[in-house]
Parts: sequence; C-alpha cells; structure tokens
Amino acid sequence: MAVFLPVLLSLGALLVTLLYLAGAFRRQRPGEPPLDRGWLPWLGHVIAFRRDTAEFLRRMRGQHGDVFTVQLAGDYVTFLMEPHSYGAVVKESRAKLDFEKFAVELVARVFGYHAQEDDHQRLEAVSHKYLMGDGLEELTEAMMLNLQNLMLEEAADGEWREDGLFHFCYSVVFRAGYLSLFGNEPAPGGDQSAGRRLDRQRSAGLFAEFRRYDRLFPRLAYAVLPPAQKLEAERLKRRFWEALSVGRMRERENVSGWVSERQQQMEEQGLEAAMRDRYMFLLLWASQGNTGPSAFWLLLHLARCPDALRAVKAEADGLLRESGQEVGPGKPPVRLTRRMLQQCPVLDSAVEESLRLAAAPVLIRAVLQDMTLRLHDEREYRLRRGDRVALFPYLSVQMDPEIHPEPSEFRYDRFLQPGGRLRKTDFSKGGRRLKYYTMPWGAGVSMCPGRFFAVNELKQFIFLMLAYFDFELLQPELGVPPIDRSRWGFGTMQPTHEVRFRYRMRI
Repeated sequence: MAVFLPVLLSLGALLVTLLYLAGAFRRQRPGEPPLDRGWLPWLGHVIAFRRDTAEFLRRMRGQHGDVFTVQLAGDYVTFLMEPHSYGAVVKESRAKLDFEKFAVELVARVFGYHAQEDDHQRLEAVSHKYLMGDGLEELTEAMMLNLQNLMLEEAADGEWREDGLFHFCYSVVFRAGYLSLFGNEPAPGGDQSAGRRLDRQRSAGLFAEFRRYDRLFPRLAYAVLPPAQKLEAERLKRRFWEALSVGRMRERENVSGWVSERQQQMEEQGLEAAMRDRYMFLLLWASQGNTGPSAFWLLLHLARCPDALRAVKAEADGLLRESGQEVGPGKPPVRLTRRMLQQCPVLDSAVEESLRLAAAPVLIRAVLQDMTLRLHDEREYRLRRGDRVALFPYLSVQMDPEIHPEPSEFRYDRFLQPGGRLRKTDFSKGGRRLKYYTMPWGAGVSMCPGRFFAVNELKQFIFLMLAYFDFELLQPELGVPPIDRSRWGFGTMQPTHEVRFRYRMRI
C-alpha cells in the first residue's frame, strides 16, 4: 500500500488541478454578477447554450436578473441583458474590452486565416472608402448590372417558374454580390454576352459549394464537426482558397476597389499569397453570408403582407417615374442610383423591421484587465481579466414587447413616423428613451463595416423583383417557417425549411 500512496497522491493532486483549471472551484466574489457554473465541469452550460441560445438566456435572466455570468466550455461569459446599459460595453476602451481576440480565434478555425495585427484597422479604412458614402456609387452600379444579368436574362421567356424562396433569394443576392466585389469572368474574344453567360454559370457552381460550407458553419465555428464533415469542410476551404486566389483575381475583370486595394495592402505587408487567398474567403463570407438570408425574410414578409407590398411597390414606382424611367418590353434596363436608394423610407423601414426579426448576433468582448462595469442605474459589477462579456440584442432589445409591441409580428411601418416619410428613432423602455433599439449590424468598433452596401443590395433586389416580376407563395397558409436555432449568434437566421413560390417576368 505504501508503494501506491505517492501515486494516488499524485493522481489526486492532478485531479484537483484539473478541476481547478476547469473552473470547478470558482466562486462569486463580492461585487461580481451572479455566477452559474452549471453542473458539468469545464463544459458548464455550453450544451444548453448551443442547443437554443435565446431560450437558455431567457431562462438565465429569469433566474438571475439582467446581468449574470455563466460557464461555457471553459470560458466565463457575463451577459448584459439591460439595453440602457449597452453603452458601458460598446463604448468601453479596447484596453479593457476587446472584440478582436475572439474574432482572431474564430477566423483561424473557420477560414484558416491567421490574422495580422492591424487587419481590422486596414479593413475599416478600405470599407469607409468603398462601402460607404460616395464610394458606394461604383458598387451600386456594378450590383445593378449583375442583378439584372442573373434575374432578367434567366427568366426572359416570361414563363412561370417554381423554386424555393430561400434558395432563390440567397442564390441571386450572393452571386450578384460576389460578382460585384470579386469581379466578372473575362469575356471570351470580347463577346460580352458570352461573358455574362459564364458569370451566370460559374457563379451558380460557386454558390452551390458555398451553401455546403454554410450548412457546416455553426458546428465548424464551435469546433464540433464529426470527422466526415470536418474532411468536407477542409475540401470546401481549399476550393474557395483556389477560386479566390491571387492568381485568379488577376484574371478577372471589374474587381472592386474594396477587394483590390485590400489585396495590395497585404502584398505590401509581405503576407504570403496562400494566406491572402484565405483572407479573400473570409471577405466573401463576411460580405455575402448574411445578405441572401436577409433578402429571403424581407421578400417573404412582403409577400405575406399585402399592405406592405403595396406600400413598397408604390414607393418604388414613384421613384422610377420621378427619374423618368419606365419598365416594359423594349425599354432600357432600370438604373438605380445610390441617391435614389436613399429616398425610399417605406422600404428602409421594411428592411429594418425584417432585420429586427431575423438578425441575432451575439456581440462578444474579451475582458483584458480586471474592471468595473457601471450600468445606467448606478449598479456596478466587477469583471475578471480573462473572462468575456456579451450582449444578445435579439432577446433583450429586438423582441422586447415593451420596446416593440407585438414583437413577433412584421410591421413594415414600425420604423416610420406618422405620415410615412420620416424615420422613427424614439423607442423607449421603462419610460426612458433607448439609444440601442435594434442592433442587426452590431455596435461600436465591431459594427459591420459593409452594412451600407448590404442594405443597398437588399433594396436593389427588392426593387427589381417589384419592377419586373409577378410572384406568389404556393402555400401561404403554412405561415412563416421557424428559424434554425443552431445558427443563433452568427448573424441573420435561416429557416428550418423552404418556402415554395412561383415567379415570372412581365414581358
């Protein structure tokens, strides 16, 4: 027995150490938020969190109030569910709360890209130049041409076609956005018609591969893919690295300034070509992974709400008349300028309402030093270095009935003031006006830099659908499909099943 005693003591010490590292002995200190470790060492509540993030956080809020800390797969995450106090997180200095640490880990796992120190700042600068303000003019024009190529030429016979609404919207918007940002196929022998045909064919193949990867994305992000799916994910990564490679980009025409200037920056930094290829895949997903699903929800809600459809179509028709444009056989293609897209408050409200219902990101910051989180009502909570703090606006803002009455209903004019011409921004909770009343694009330093381009994509797509097509749901009695709960936290949600519809081009 004496021989085994040191071994047993060593094993016991090792077990205690492992339990300590797994957080089994962590206790709530004075001034800290309520702590709920869960009953599984290290894993904590991660299974319930991943199964249904919204339901889990709703339950935790009911048990602990609007600030609480939970253990999730070795990390301690403090959730702030009080929207009046969101500024305490999104405005805090990056010396204390930083979003890049989490983002760096995620992009390495999902895209195989190893982030450089100033990536975010450089991307922000290029995005301000090309995806906002006057820089959007060129991209708006490119998006219009590519949408017309995909939508009008493929349906020019005027026959009724049936499709899944999600597939149709995602395919068209993804492919048009991809072609606008990453360029067009070279026209064989200068034959522009052949070049447009190649764009349609090859972008369709790329979208099919993107959807395969997109279906794997949540499990890949959480690092829980089974072996066969992990091999498939690696195959798809290599497919996109090759399709978006430095060499391929040099062969394409009309590559956007957003992509070409970012490529040039990385080359000047001395970043190897293979890593630049991986970064291009990251840009593709970041720019197009949520816009297609957003287009689906928007068109679905419009199709299910006759009043909304009439109001948006009347606004679109009025803008076309004011610009002297007509839609019909023999007429030139519609041209929508950035200025025109800025003059449609009814469509703007419908877009914002659709995103309120469907966009559900989790906004995460790493706690870089011990600090105090001060809330609007003068409460204070201590946060520990190495922990994380998170916001989930979908639950605590966008679906709060006090802020948005009947929050599950689509109200196309929710973000319009009476009269229907001015944007409504006065939303309140507890008798106090809110600064953050919907947050589909994130907030603060992590706010999506491509949000203006994404909104333009949605509006251009809807304009063309209303101007050129008749469409109807085949089974409207089935209602709005449930959301796929496995995708909580990654942007715009996706439906659990397709919605069949039919459409035809008016000729």
